[in-house]
Amino acid sequence: MRTEAGRVADSLPSGGAGEGPREGGPARGMLRSELLLVLALSLGASALSSLISFVGSLTRPGGLKDQAATLNGSYAPGRPWLDLAWQLFGIATALVPVLLVAHLLTREGAGGLRSMGFDRTRPWPDLGRGTLIAAGIGSAGLAFYLGARAAGFNLTVVPESLPEVWWKFPVLILSAIQNSVVEEVIVVGYLLRRLGQLGWTPMAALVASSLLRGSYHLYQGIGGFIGNAVMGVVFVLLYRRWGRVGPLVVAHALLDIVAFVGYALLAGKVGWLPTA
Repeated sequence: MRTEAGRVADSLPSGGAGEGPREGGPARGMLRSELLLVLALSLGASALSSLISFVGSLTRPGGLKDQAATLNGSYAPGRPWLDLAWQLFGIATALVPVLLVAHLLTREGAGGLRSMGFDRTRPWPDLGRGTLIAAGIGSAGLAFYLGARAAGFNLTVVPESLPEVWWKFPVLILSAIQNSVVEEVIVVGYLLRRLGQLGWTPMAALVASSLLRGSYHLYQGIGGFIGNAVMGVVFVLLYRRWGRVGPLVVAHALLDIVAFVGYALLAGKVGWLPTA
């Protein structure tokens, strides 16, 4: 005798992005609720928090470029071991929504994260493609940020303000990897799959994914929103071409590692890099 859970699982669609549900109302409603819950636990909540932060920055005296947005700061100043514990706790818990997505896709019968090309089957192509993407987007992104800040559309982004302790650079690298995995798995692989199953057109799904990516960077200012939304368009197009988020995770991780570690090494030592 089959369980109720088995019957529910069988009612869910098994197709990838761009395919609609094979069955009607209940399956569609379940997928919609699931998607909203995953976003509420991850990047959707970040988008709302970012919007509130941006409103606060706009209504604060002074221009945006005179305010700072710190990405990696200390949780326990003057207490390095406690600070390290909090840093690792934050990185680990931020990855829980990715594990939830993996569970949901496995239960669906889609093969977990392998269904979106996040696996170890093609490490060298993923690494090569990701490196090329990072090289192209990184230089353009830095130029855009500097221009947006100079024009007053962006806060001064402070990638890190950690104390000078032995774990500083390992934590910055882990933070960069965590950011890349969470964002690319959820806002590209998972979101596009679910929107396709809900009947969204490819263009509508691309716009939704890109705007979501821009919105949770809005705390950096208008420049952060626009720059990341454009990056979102590029990433969605590349994902549809390759069928893998692996290269996108690599590219995003490299971009953040260079930003975090580069700032730590160069802040205050070069004139072109804004500091708070």
